[in-house]
Amino acid sequence: MNNTQLETFLKLVETKSFTATANMLGYAQSTVTTQIKQLEEELGCLLFERLGKTLTLTAEGEKLIVYAQQMLKIQREILLEVSAAKIPSGIIKLGVSESFCYNRLPESLMVYKKEFPEMDIQLQFIEHDTFPALLKSGALDMVYTLNPLIDNTELKMIHKRKETLTFFASPDHPITKKKKVNEKDLEGIPLLLTSHNCSFRHMLLQDFMDHQVTPKIELETSSKEILKQFAINGLGIAFMPTMVATEEVKNGLLKKIDWAGADFPVFSQLFIHKDKHVSKAMDELIRRIIDD
Repeated sequence: MNNTQLETFLKLVETKSFTATANMLGYAQSTVTTQIKQLEEELGCLLFERLGKTLTLTAEGEKLIVYAQQMLKIQREILLEVSAAKIPSGIIKLGVSESFCYNRLPESLMVYKKEFPEMDIQLQFIEHDTFPALLKSGALDMVYTLNPLIDNTELKMIHKRKETLTFFASPDHPITKKKKVNEKDLEGIPLLLTSHNCSFRHMLLQDFMDHQVTPKIELETSSKEILKQFAINGLGIAFMPTMVATEEVKNGLLKKIDWAGADFPVFSQLFIHKDKHVSKAMDELIRRIIDD
């Protein structure tokens, strides 16, 4: 077996589709089929059950996932550490919260890529409750997340910075005319919130409960872009990280509400697994992220 086959295997686990895997990896579908067949022949077992158009992992396939992740992780580390090239080359798998991708992270990555053009940064959006396992398995090398402070003995925090959550509305919305807004002022007003598994939403709803305010939730979505567009069009008040709406506020499309209610403590946090070795290439990327 080789790492190309293992990479194809893991992508197929993710997509559960030979066609989608081929498209994502830039292969012909027959190539994906051949690679999986070669793996199965070498291991002497089926990795997937093909039931019509449904693809399901076998018990043996489930076992292979961890080993495949570890082997690809070792390959990335070898390329980062052992290569004799003066300019670092290789892959860094970075898990990120979507909020950083509106203005902060892209600029940092552009600077990094100009200095280290041989480095490949692979981004993956993460959720706060699942990323520790991805760091432990080696599926991710680093995670840059926006959340309340996370305390996990399996993780090493490299950086943290206080950030802000607040409310945004169209400049024409009546609530923007108030000098100060608190929880009671939002009673009955349509709210645009992040999805159920988001810590921001949990913090706000707990605050409303503490103040005996019943929220009127107009929209729930994982997309901050959708939240902004609904707010711009006057369909509600969006609750989200301040960094997400910088350009819209600057251009007069949204207005930040003068919030006088409870504080919502969130931090940008950069994590690696506690046993992770930080290569020179990773260290340089960390520095660009921290300096943004």
